[in-house]
Amino acid sequence: KSKIPINFLFFPSSAIGPDCFSSKNLALQAQKKLLSKMATKTMANMLIDDTSSEIFDELYKVTREHTRNKKEAHKIMKDLIKVAIKIGILYRNNQFNQEELEIVDKFRKKLNQTAMTIVSFYEVEYTFDRNVLAELLNECKDLVHELVERHLTPRSHARINHVFNHFADVEFLTALYSLDGDCRPHLKKICDGINKLLDEKVL
Repeated sequence: KSKIPINFLFFPSSAIGPDCFSSKNLALQAQKKLLSKMATKTMANMLIDDTSSEIFDELYKVTREHTRNKKEAHKIMKDLIKVAIKIGILYRNNQFNQEELEIVDKFRKKLNQTAMTIVSFYEVEYTFDRNVLAELLNECKDLVHELVERHLTPRSHARINHVFNHFADVEFLTALYSLDGDCRPHLKKICDGINKLLDEKVL
């Protein structure tokens, strides 16, 4: 079965300080919390690969830089990973019906389009359009909500909104793509990782 490309979209904040953020460790903690004794490092690795983990870590850094709030940046990434793991578990355990699998396919295509747009806006100077990228991310958000409508709680839907409302925020996107801003080095690493996932057909 092909991997669902939600290695982007979980962990007690007391376990890891904001200054030593590691999405791998957080994903593993979430696995343990969600699956108790069933949780293993192998399963965590199945749900969040090394490249995606590196992208997450850079997203944490730019979020912390933009919000100037380590606790909030940590919570955004925590929500991102929680939702991603839950969707990954639902998918791997064949919990989606045919209609929902069609939404998965739509989401894959929309995520691929969004990923390529993120990279294109970075690689080709002066093409960045924050409204275009924000719209793509919001379309991804709507598809995720639709996908998990039957499966997850209102609390999980709130987490989805928390994540996407941050990353689709035009002020955040403007800061991220600023040619002389502090986020530029992180954006390069994010795009390098996305390119790798695109090459490997994960996205």
